[in-house]
Amino acid sequence: MSISEPVPHDAAAVLDAVHETGSAKVKVAVCDVDGVLRGKYLHVDRFPAALESGLGFNVFGSDIADRPWDDEFVSGRRLGFPDAAVRLDPSTFRQVPWDDGVPFLLGEFVREDGSPHPLCPRQVLKRVLARAAAMGYRVVIGMEFEFFNFRETPESWARKEGATPTPISQGMWGYSLLRANAHRDYFAALMDETARFRVPLESLHTENGPGVYEAAILYGEALEAADRAVLFKTAAKEIAARFGIMPSFMAKWHPKYPGCSGHIHQSLCTGRRNAFHDPLGGHGGMSRLFERYIAGQVGVLTEFGPMIWPTINSYKRLVEGFYAPVKATWGLDNRTAALRVLTASAKSTRVETRYPGADVNPYLAIAAVVAAGLEGIEKELELSAPPVTGDNGGAGGAVSVPRTLVDATRAFHASRAARDWFGSDFVSYFAATRELEWRQYLDAVTDWERRRYFEII
Repeated sequence: MSISEPVPHDAAAVLDAVHETGSAKVKVAVCDVDGVLRGKYLHVDRFPAALESGLGFNVFGSDIADRPWDDEFVSGRRLGFPDAAVRLDPSTFRQVPWDDGVPFLLGEFVREDGSPHPLCPRQVLKRVLARAAAMGYRVVIGMEFEFFNFRETPESWARKEGATPTPISQGMWGYSLLRANAHRDYFAALMDETARFRVPLESLHTENGPGVYEAAILYGEALEAADRAVLFKTAAKEIAARFGIMPSFMAKWHPKYPGCSGHIHQSLCTGRRNAFHDPLGGHGGMSRLFERYIAGQVGVLTEFGPMIWPTINSYKRLVEGFYAPVKATWGLDNRTAALRVLTASAKSTRVETRYPGADVNPYLAIAAVVAAGLEGIEKELELSAPPVTGDNGGAGGAVSVPRTLVDATRAFHASRAARDWFGSDFVSYFAATRELEWRQYLDAVTDWERRRYFEII
């Protein structure tokens, strides 16, 4: 199934499409709060009931490593780890080309009465997009990921106990056709099979570092773009395994190499018009609305920190000299700025928000950047700071990004804007999960500590 083929958008059409595949099973999945796809296979005879009435998943009560959260959580031990209801979305139907064409659907969490579940990442994004629509805007998103590729399997990685993975290539070879050709079967499979999975890549190339690729996912409507981004990470891992390769979307795996980004390109449309473009506007064609959108991200987005920097490791990427932004700045086609504004044409005018790493949950990261921009429009914020030049020139007075997950989480928990856009239930829950992530990190003994203190202290 390719992007050009018609997609069934209702339950009856999906049932017909599943029947036509001849498959004896259907794969279904839902995204947890960390951006990990959790799923299962259903017997094809069980699928119609699941499509009509939903099914249950228990993912709110444990962390990314399946360690149970504290008892106060919505699905914790004290509550008996109950299921949360999942409703399958017929519009997400596709087939998995590397899994014998098995039919696949994404779901989202709902309450017992069918209303959106406040802790569901996909529903959080839909909440923001509904508010954008009420303001008269359609959100268009393009997301790109950098990821390192290693000559590892789960078994070899376990034997190495989390140390010294082997990259599939050596050297700092960005945009290298030579390095791409060295693994051309894998490279081609990523391009071709993701397209048949309805996750089309606009481009794929090597990046600056040993074994690094960058995939730019074709832009689209915001929810579809988020679905594609979530699916791409799982698709890349499943395809790579066939070649004995393990991709990593960790934000920073080694201090001497650049981190892995998850940049988000955005524009707002009214009808078919790009609302960010004004041929008479300043800075090469920025509309007044676009300036306010940028002002919102400059002024508010760092309050939503855990949604764009969700892990302990996220903050290791935010260091000077490695392309990752360390201050709340904007610039014109400037990759040292946090917000790279592009105004080459009416069609392509957009902002690339360069804060996020590849470790993001795409639903939450997209929700965060769009909400911050819309906050600027709603509040009619002025873009008072000039664009930075060169290597962040003129950024002296700009706000610095948080340096740790706990600092970002506490600002997020206290943010009125976060509670307004994402709901208090979600903010309280997500902040609590990040606090617990931080506490687990505090209990860990790292390789750095052993190297520094083991012998000499």
